[in-house]
Amino acid sequence: MTLTEEIQLAESAGRRVGVRGWLALIVLMLPVLLVSVDNTVLSFALPDIARDLQPTSIEQLWIIDAYPLVLAGLLVTMGTLGDRFGRRRMLLIGATGFAAVSVLAAFAPTATALIAARAAMGVFGAMLMPSTLSLLRSIFTDRDQRRLAIAVWASMFSAGAALGPIVGGLLLEHFAWGSVFLMSVPVLIPLLVCAPFLVPESRDPKPGRIDPVSIVLSMLTMIPVVYAIKETAVHGVGMLPLVLVVVGVGFGVLFVRRQLASPAPMLDMRLFTRGAFTGALLVNLLSVIALVGFLYFVSQHLQLIVGLSPMAAGLALVPGMAAMIVAGLLVVPISRRVSPRVVVPSALVLSVSAYLIIPFAVESLPLLVGAFTLLGMGIGAAETVSNELVLATAPPAKAGAASAVSETAYELGAVLGTAVLGGILTAAYRNGLVLPGGLPAAAEAAARETLAGAMTVADTLAPAAAEALRTAAAHAFDSGVVITALIGAALVAVAGVIAATTLGGTRESSRTAPPTH
Repeated sequence: MTLTEEIQLAESAGRRVGVRGWLALIVLMLPVLLVSVDNTVLSFALPDIARDLQPTSIEQLWIIDAYPLVLAGLLVTMGTLGDRFGRRRMLLIGATGFAAVSVLAAFAPTATALIAARAAMGVFGAMLMPSTLSLLRSIFTDRDQRRLAIAVWASMFSAGAALGPIVGGLLLEHFAWGSVFLMSVPVLIPLLVCAPFLVPESRDPKPGRIDPVSIVLSMLTMIPVVYAIKETAVHGVGMLPLVLVVVGVGFGVLFVRRQLASPAPMLDMRLFTRGAFTGALLVNLLSVIALVGFLYFVSQHLQLIVGLSPMAAGLALVPGMAAMIVAGLLVVPISRRVSPRVVVPSALVLSVSAYLIIPFAVESLPLLVGAFTLLGMGIGAAETVSNELVLATAPPAKAGAASAVSETAYELGAVLGTAVLGGILTAAYRNGLVLPGGLPAAAEAAARETLAGAMTVADTLAPAAAEALRTAAAHAFDSGVVITALIGAALVAVAGVIAATTLGGTRESSRTAPPTH
């Protein structure tokens, strides 16, 4: 019996898939792991890229931003196209393109060429992620099996985030910066070889027509909003981010109105009338904000204040990432018997407590690692349940579009985590920094800009002045961390309240999905 026949029987009779289904899961984890590692590894290669290609400050920013901006703008489009043309087909096209463009990025001769390659990686990355999650929906029709599969899927994000600094540090110690892009090739080749045999094709049996206007509107909605968030994170609130948000919201309104008026919309807006669907998306969004915000300041604290190398800092975070993975797996049997509106808020209590520990943990590395472990446990368990609800409350035929919306929440959460919590921390640092006297004006400006700037200036000073600046900068930064931690705790608490009030009251309550067109 082929896997496709096995899934068809499971769909009609509620049967559980066998070994081939779990082998397909392993194959689908490869792009998830790759994209997760890629999200964190580039920051470690950026100094080498800057020395080699000598980009301007604007080009350096675009080297980082080109990929997530294009990715965010195309997620919904690619998810919908996967529903129409085949999710496995989109996965294979995305994997082939991502590997090929990664090679071009690795050997980019100029900053402009690297930016173009990063943008193209965003195009193909947008094909990969919605396809993996929506294919899980079609393979694992038994809900208990699907919970476990999604827990493994989510774990790969955590594993990739933990591996990023370690892999980046290892590669950059022995190879040129292009190696961080070339690593995608050996990861994606097994996918291209095995997926045609192990992963069944799936699509919407009644796809709507391709709507170029809706595709353009979705991009014009997402790209300005994401760019505005990133601009705010780097330069603070200004006129440009406000204009971009207004533009994005305006196009978003037009997009929603077009979907509601269409008999075959690109994205069925009625999905959002399901409390469990919308609530699960908001839980994902706020959880990712909390996680990325925590990583933003803990990585700087470990490297710039504690003095750990990038690889050592990455290793210090491994217990928290491991706890996230384990919690995501252990919550599966619990969620079979306990309501999501109980499981998710209970898990998020751990994450709230982690943020509340931070004010007492800045002077203690073991306590800081323990706080991150609690945060990981809470978010790992909560996101396993919420991701499963996103798929369970959407029609199977619309799994690609639903998965794309979920991925969009992840992407927004990542940029908001840096922009909101990172922006608050930066502002608190600048306001709380008391510089020692006698610094040149240029050195004062650099020290006030960022913690890294202060530590770089300190390296150029006499020993006594350097120690005074490092102490002042560390105190200002850690004082800002306290404020940021309290805000992070509030965000996670809001996620818990949303979960308690919107997610299904019983296991069965979220099975019914809105009708398809």
